[in-house]
Amino acid sequence: MDTYNTTFGIVKGIGGAQGESSEPAQVIADVYAALCEKGYNPITQMVGYIMSGDPTYITSHNGARARITSVERDELVEEFVRLYFGSISKKDN
Repeated sequence: MDTYNTTFGIVKGIGGAQGESSEPAQVIADVYAALCEKGYNPITQMVGYIMSGDPTYITSHNGARARITSVERDELVEEFVRLYFGSISKKDN
């Protein structure tokens, strides 16, 4: 989680009922953390979910599955692309 947050500037923390955000970047960070906590490879699991639409790629730990299915898959892809190109432009400066 720390590497992901450091690389992409995502706010840390698992969203709970209080202060939970459905912004794609926060959902990605929360799901990433939940997958890491359960010992899964977060990249392969998220790619599996995005490509197939099968929510069982995502753990239900800390509500991660419910969180990720609350965001459209195309919005997740847009956010990944935005974060990727944002990280490239930061490296160029």
